[in-house]
Amino acid sequence: MASVHEIPDEGAFASTISSIPQSTLAVIYFHAPWAAPCKQMSTVLSALASTYSTDAPIAFLSLNAEELPEISEQYDVTAVPYIVLQKDGSVQETVSGSDAAKVRAAVERYAGAGNKSSLPPAQTVTKPAQQAAMNGAANGSGSLAPTAGDSSTAPEAGETSQEELFKRLGELVKAAPVMLFMKGTPSQPQCGFSRKTVGLLREKGIRYGFFNILADDEVRQGLKEFAEWPTFPQVWVNGELVGGLDIVTEEFENDPDFLREYSVNGQAAAA
Repeated sequence: MASVHEIPDEGAFASTISSIPQSTLAVIYFHAPWAAPCKQMSTVLSALASTYSTDAPIAFLSLNAEELPEISEQYDVTAVPYIVLQKDGSVQETVSGSDAAKVRAAVERYAGAGNKSSLPPAQTVTKPAQQAAMNGAANGSGSLAPTAGDSSTAPEAGETSQEELFKRLGELVKAAPVMLFMKGTPSQPQCGFSRKTVGLLREKGIRYGFFNILADDEVRQGLKEFAEWPTFPQVWVNGELVGGLDIVTEEFENDPDFLREYSVNGQAAAA
C-alpha cells in the first residue's frame, strides 16, 4: 500500500518531483509540528494513502512548511495544514484546513477511484506475545508498540481536550470511505476479532483504510466514547459507525450487496 513520504529538504523535493511521471498525482502536504490540526491531517492522509497500491499513479509527500520556506512560498502556503494537488506539471487544486472529507474527495477527483488499491495486504496471524518480542517491551497499559512498517499507525498523542479529540476523531473516521479501527494492522492483526474482520472484508473485496488503535491510546479510549461503542474492531462507512464484527457479518448475511460500491471493481462514493 502507498504511504506518506516526508521530504527533508529542498534538494529531496526537487529530485522527488522531477522523478514523478507527469500523469501521476502528487499530493503535497504542508504541515508544522506545533499545529494540532496538522497532527490530525497527518493521520488522515496516512489512512487515505493506505487505500492506494504502491504502483498507483499517486504520490503523497509531506513537507515542514517552516523548514522549507522557499517551497512554501512557491506554493503560496500561508496557513497549515495545506494540501496541493499537482498533476501534469500544474496545480490542480489546493485544500486548506483539516476537513478529511474535502481532502479525500479532492484526491479521488484527480487520482480516480479506479486507481485505488484492490485490497490491503493479506494478513499473517501474529500472536501478541510474539509481536511484543518483535517490537520491544509493551508499555504499561499493555498496548504494543507500532512497527516502522505500519505506515498508517499514528504516534502516541499528548494530552488534548475532549472537544479537540472529538474533532480529530470526527475527521479520522472519514479518512476513507470505509475505515477499520482495529488492533494491529491488516498484515499483523493483534486479536481474533480484528483478524476475522480483515478476513471478511478481504473475502468480500472491500477496500478500506485502517487505523491501529494499539499505536494511539488517546484514539483507542476516545473512540469508545465518541462512537458510544466500547469494543474493537469498529467499521465506519462515510463517517458513520456500522459496528463490530458481528454486525458487519450480519449485514453481509442479510444483504450480499452490502458495501458493494466499495468492492474491487466499484466506485467509492465521496462523503
